[in-house]
Formats: sequence, structure tokens, C-alpha cells
Amino acid sequence: MAQSDKTATLTYNGTTYELPLLEGTEGEVAIDIGKLRDQTGLITMDPGFKNTGSTTSSITFLDGEQGILRYRGYNIEELAEKSSFLEVSWLLIYGELPTAEQLKKFQTDITKHTLIHEDMRKIFDGFPTTAHPMGVLGSLTAALSAFYPRAMETNRPPEEIYLSVVRLIAKIPTIAAWSYKNEMGHPVNYPDNSLSYCERFLKMMFALPTEDYHVDPVVADALDKLLILHADHEQNCSTSTVRMVGSSLANIYSAIASAINALGGPLHGGANQEVIEMLEDIHKNGVSISTFVEKVKSREMRLMGFGHRVYKNFDPRARILKKSCDEVLNKLGINDPLLDLAKQLEEVALKDDFFVSRKLYPNVDFYSGIIYRALGLPVDMFTVMFAMGRMPGWIAQWLEMLQMKQPIGRPRQIYTGATERPYVEMNKR
Repeated sequence: MAQSDKTATLTYNGTTYELPLLEGTEGEVAIDIGKLRDQTGLITMDPGFKNTGSTTSSITFLDGEQGILRYRGYNIEELAEKSSFLEVSWLLIYGELPTAEQLKKFQTDITKHTLIHEDMRKIFDGFPTTAHPMGVLGSLTAALSAFYPRAMETNRPPEEIYLSVVRLIAKIPTIAAWSYKNEMGHPVNYPDNSLSYCERFLKMMFALPTEDYHVDPVVADALDKLLILHADHEQNCSTSTVRMVGSSLANIYSAIASAINALGGPLHGGANQEVIEMLEDIHKNGVSISTFVEKVKSREMRLMGFGHRVYKNFDPRARILKKSCDEVLNKLGINDPLLDLAKQLEEVALKDDFFVSRKLYPNVDFYSGIIYRALGLPVDMFTVMFAMGRMPGWIAQWLEMLQMKQPIGRPRQIYTGATERPYVEMNKR
């Protein structure tokens, strides 16, 4: 971040103030208001922080107008094609692509820590089968700090922090798979460390004691790409939550658990679930896709999984995932009316001028929802999968927040309540 030669001018009560401008490496410009209140007595009002930069960051660059997403300077298209999730995790967390030796050690260390403490089974067994998997995931992630109390120390050496990073990336898939097994009422599977990261997770999820289970490489590859595409996405709600909670020097497990809980909100992590629910409504009501499209145009129906609040052109992740989606559906050969409806809707929307002119292209949530449906996941597990992919991004943001000594978050407010009034004694009310 460099200070610009230019300034912004604010005039208030007859006095003019020069506010410095800051410029990022990709040309983004911000007004620095760090001293605004001291100089003028004013604060800014920006509900939802839609126009407020809460931090500088070197992790992810996102240009919604141009449809660009880069991790540490690398285009998401190239990473998804040539890299693996664990390689991208290292890149996000440590700033550079790993060497062969670094990646091998990282993979080995993660494999060593896939088990969770058996005493956590007692907590896990206390959840009813009706518990939402995100609730289970968030609770058990927070509980990790009790099993690894050294994480509470604020001045831990780097090797201790590295161990926490490894534990999170290793254990979250185990907890996630167990949350699914809890919902299904099935016995849990322990991790098979002879398998790769995604293969191990799929086996924990879907293997049953009554039958053999073999991981389909097409499915494992699609999952790896899904995790890469969700690994980070700038300062969204859950990522900002990590930095806000972490700024108090709360331990990493608590900060990550707070992000999981934020992601669990339907306005944040539930978009791919809404895609499937939309398709279920279309199927249940016997509506044809052509009729549904006309109802969307007349604003009688909502279209989920198309367009994006950040990407004003196209979602670069969707182009990548479309190919994986087609490969999974072709390989599994599933006869599912909802998936048929999804393909019909995609075909219409990509050609209809109403959608094309408004740049309402299928986004990453549309295709991820279809893939998860094809794998047989219940819709309430979709956000758990999102959380597993976002883990390295959250960790990277937490580490960056510590390294830059980000001050504790403390937003201001404009008070709109009652002004000072005298207290009325009980017997006089």
C-alpha cells in the first residue's frame, strides 16, 4: 500500500481538511480516514461496511467488474487447472507456492494429524441426530482449543502456530464427515491415511461397514477443485469475522469457529442450498423450465445461483466448475429429475437475451449445488463443504492479521435512542 500524491478534500463547518489517499498494487484507491474523528469530530456511516476497507491484505485480489480472482497474484483458472488444494492452501497461508519438499512435509504433517482426540467423541455423541451439521462443526472446532491449550498463548513460537494450522486443515474434514454421519445416524469412519486429502474425506463420508467403498477419481478431482475455488474470497462476512475476533488475540480455533458460525447464516453460505431448493420447488409444482423463466422475467419467481453480488460480469470460478460438473454427472450417470431441470435451466439462461444482457450467468453456487446433489449430500451439508474449502483462507487472514498487528476491532455508531431523562421511582410509574 502506497500513499498517493493526491488527496481528497472535505469541507465541514467552513474548514477544509485534506484526507490522504492510499493506492493498492492493483490500482485500488482508498481515502484514509484514520484521523478523521480526531481532526473533525466526525465519523463515517456505512451500514454493512460495503464501501469501507477494514484492512490491507496481500492474500486475495478480486475485481468483480472484470471477473478476476487471484490468490497471491496467481489467477484462479491456472491454480484450479494445475494445482492441488493443499498446494493452494500453502500458497494462501505462507505467500508463495511450495517447493516439492515443503509440500511433501505439509502433506505428511496433515496426514499425521487427521485423528481427533477420543475424548471429543463424548462431545460428538452428545449431539442429537437432528443437529445441523454446521452447528456440530462450529462447536467441535471451538472445542479444539480445550484439547490444545497451548493455542491460548499469545506469544507462541512459529512451530506451535504451524502445528495449529496443520491440525485445523487435517481435522476439519474428519469433524465435517462425522457431522454428516451423525445426521445420517451411521457409525463414524476413521480417516484412512493411505489416501489423499480429498479421497480420505470422501471415504469417511460415504463408506459403510456393510459394503466396499472405492473412491471415484473423477469425484475426488471435482472435490479438490471445489475446495480450491472456495479457498478465499477477500473480506466477506466470515473472513472479516475471523479478523475481528482474532484482533482480540482470541486463539485460532475460536476465531475459525466464529467464521464457521458466520458462514452458517443463510445470507452468506447458503446460496448453493437455495439453488437446490429452487429446483425442488420447480419440480414439486410441476412447472416447466420455460414457464419458470417467464415467471423470473416478470419477477414472480426468484432465480438462485445466477449472477453474483460481487462479480458484475461473470464468476470466473463458475467456468471452471462447469467442466467438473459435467464430468461428475456423466461419470455417475445419475437419473435425478432435479439435475435434469438444472441442466435445462442452464441451457436456457446461457442463450436467453434476458439473462445474457443482464449478465446473469450461472455462478459457482449453481454448479457446486448440482455437484453436491449428485454426490448424495443433504442440502444442510453444503455449507459444511464450503467451510472446509474456506479453511486455508481463514487461516491465512488470521495469520496476516497477527503479523500486521491489526488493532482490536472497535466500530463506532450513531446513537438514535432516547436523550437524557430523569429516573422515575417505582411507586410513581
